[in-house]
Amino acid sequence: MQAMNDPQTESAGNLLIVDDMPANLRLLSDMLKQHGYRVRPAPSGELALQAAQIDPPDLVLLDVSMPEMDGYEVCQRFKADPRLRDIPIIFVSALDEVLDKVKAFGSGGVDYITKPVHYEEVKARVRTHLELRRREQQLHESYTRLQSLERLRDNLVHMVVHDMRSQLTVMTAGLGLVEMLDATGRTPANKVWRNMTHAAEKLKDMITQLLDISRLEAGQMPLHKTTCNLSQTAREALEAVAPLAAPRQLVIHAPEAVWAECDLDLVRRVLGNLLANAIKFTPASGEVRIEVGEEGRVARVAVADTGQGIPPEFHKKVFEKFGQAEVAHKGLGTGLGLAFCKLAVEAQGGEIGLVSAPGQGSTFWFSLPVVAPPQG
Repeated sequence: MQAMNDPQTESAGNLLIVDDMPANLRLLSDMLKQHGYRVRPAPSGELALQAAQIDPPDLVLLDVSMPEMDGYEVCQRFKADPRLRDIPIIFVSALDEVLDKVKAFGSGGVDYITKPVHYEEVKARVRTHLELRRREQQLHESYTRLQSLERLRDNLVHMVVHDMRSQLTVMTAGLGLVEMLDATGRTPANKVWRNMTHAAEKLKDMITQLLDISRLEAGQMPLHKTTCNLSQTAREALEAVAPLAAPRQLVIHAPEAVWAECDLDLVRRVLGNLLANAIKFTPASGEVRIEVGEEGRVARVAVADTGQGIPPEFHKKVFEKFGQAEVAHKGLGTGLGLAFCKLAVEAQGGEIGLVSAPGQGSTFWFSLPVVAPPQG
């Protein structure tokens, strides 16, 4: 039996070949090594089990008739070990009776090759079962990721509903106080109305964020791009949050104009979210800073705070819709604002990112394509 070089080399796989006959081990090993497989020969079932426990293979080719421990027992020992039970085992044997094959499948084997082996048959069956093994592992990984996403989704829904309920509680309590005002005249009505209005606005913002994130993810958010002066937009955003920032210092470093192609309304909302987060996590004695500039062919806007900072392992999660619950659990913020910011910036052909470390504050930045200033 002459093994010919295959023009398409098989993808590497870790194979364990078990046979008490050295000639059979050498024949199968040489045959499969030619196709990029990593092959480990084992002359007994006990040695095969030891080798598999040290370094589990992707597939086992197992002889049936061996002294001390036959192939059926070896296969059963594999299936009894939690680390090894999912490894596919192909029996290779001179026994070709139906009962032998039934016993092999009954002990946990996935296939049966009769001796003398044929090169093309071995190659095809090894390739097939390795591919099935890979797909099974991918399916398991996908299922595990899906379970994780479902848990994060459930946590996020719980968090958002809790936040919405808090705002509704403020509103209903306020309405109750206003009703009492009619009878006693002692309730500070103006303050109650302000609290209720603020709670209603927060609730509206949460619902808007959820709806807009869904539209952006589905590519259904209409964009109205124009030539925008990001420096001017940043100044206006800073002025809008100034009453909420006191006594924190607000600073801006920006040239007179930096022009970008963008949806002005979305950019204002992105800046509003970034500034609100910066103010929230900056102590009263701290500073919130905006920097606007050009880097190559992109316009860059950065919002920096002097807060507690964010550990590196959470830098990506803060922008993930389903990562918000975990981030909130660590005391690093709540809400969907940053998830919205990421989708809104990327929808306009830009990028967004974070530079931060614990105790050193955080800088959230985003970039958009630069354009020439408008004529006239």
